[in-house]
Amino acid sequence: MNMWVAIVCIVAIVIGADTINKFSSNRKLKKSDPNELDAALRQVEALEERIRVLERIVTEKKFDLRSEINRL
Repeated sequence: MNMWVAIVCIVAIVIGADTINKFSSNRKLKKSDPNELDAALRQVEALEERIRVLERIVTEKKFDLRSEINRL
């Protein structure tokens, strides 16, 4: 067996195994509990709200003034 043929076979096996692994994990997600999905969505929404608050704080002019005073 040529070295390049062996390398191609190994790469094909690894890619095939990864594809099968992703396919099986995707099937498990589809069978998951709808309550888990709702909880995850609520958590994402809460995190998005926290990010909005942080963005609002950082973009305020008072924040810039405080950081300049702290640098002095």
